[in-house]
Amino acid sequence: MHVLFADKLPAQTIEDLEARGHVCVVEPDLSADDLPARIAGFDALVVRSTKVKRAVFEAADRLTLVIRAGAGTNTIDTDAAARSGVFVSNVPGRNAAAVAELTMGLLLAIDRRIADNVADLRSGRWDKQRYSKAGGLLGSTMGIIGLGSIGLAVAERASAFGIRLQALAKPDRSAYVVDRAEELDITMCDSLEDLVSSSDVVSIHVPSGKDTRHLVDATFLSWMRPGAILLNTSRGDVVDEGALLEALDTGAVRAGLDVFADEPGSGKGTWESPLGRHPHVVATHHIGASTEQAQRAIAAGVTEIVDAFMSGEPRHCVNLEPDRIGAVTLTIRHRDRVGVLAQVLDRLRAAGLNVEHMQNRIFRGGEAAVASIDVAGPAPEELLTALREIPDVLSVSEVTLGPDAERRP
Repeated sequence: MHVLFADKLPAQTIEDLEARGHVCVVEPDLSADDLPARIAGFDALVVRSTKVKRAVFEAADRLTLVIRAGAGTNTIDTDAAARSGVFVSNVPGRNAAAVAELTMGLLLAIDRRIADNVADLRSGRWDKQRYSKAGGLLGSTMGIIGLGSIGLAVAERASAFGIRLQALAKPDRSAYVVDRAEELDITMCDSLEDLVSSSDVVSIHVPSGKDTRHLVDATFLSWMRPGAILLNTSRGDVVDEGALLEALDTGAVRAGLDVFADEPGSGKGTWESPLGRHPHVVATHHIGASTEQAQRAIAAGVTEIVDAFMSGEPRHCVNLEPDRIGAVTLTIRHRDRVGVLAQVLDRLRAAGLNVEHMQNRIFRGGEAAVASIDVAGPAPEELLTALREIPDVLSVSEVTLGPDAERRP
């Protein structure tokens, strides 16, 4: 593949991909506005913070894969990618330790007023009496919103500080998360209000999306205990910054922030932020994942995604339908002969059934195969008969997708 890197990644990633025969072009100074005019001729695009807008997909002639070298994909127009049939993959979990470390650093900095301590000492001021007052973290309660890899990593570190842990009760958690939460003695709360109102610290670890935009709003902030600490190392648009500023001005809450809704798109520049300047805020420059350890791990993940993609597996793809969306699955056992599947698809076309998903696997020895085809509507009996009459088709069965699936042999 021809791969364009629009952000800087460790040289080892480029070397590994080139050793596999891929052609890599590294242009880390490309901006979001530059990409549409540069994307022609490339099969894959790798970005970290550079935005990938709809115009990129409209201008692309060969693009099949976009890799976000990190977890969040809110900087990529995944809907436009889906319309163009371009896979968008991310590298989740590799930066969990780095983000969790910064989260705990922000918490410590707020409780012990580390930034103000340092600023005064650098200005020649000694004020031990002022800075000797701190609440301490032992025995406090932290509510974690978003119990994914980063949320669990924060929980592990907070537990070591003697902090009691809480999260939202959810029925669809994976077995691993459930087991790890039990090991860390995380209490599950029935509602967001219960979680927020009973926590001394609330730490946000959710992706950006319609369901999480302004999750932290005026109502959310009104639930927080007086003087409680809000930590956000996820995405800026999760917080209603106007509402947060009002809460900060009244002294109702304190905050540790690594992300902002309108933060600069470049790595360096002049930027005025009311939140960043606020005396009740400790803020950093969206550096949660910016450790050498995390970047090496993410870079290795990029190589793994390319390897998997070349093997036919779109790993960590975020813009495919998460579930099977057809109405019926047809399972067709057949001789592995040229033209058999073409005849099957021709019968489906004639019946007006669109294929939503298809997989064909070869049995050991290469004599027979089995095709699993999800179609968009019910399969009439005459279609099943027509499929069974195709030469080299061994059997055809039908399963209706859904909770009450029925099988027709």
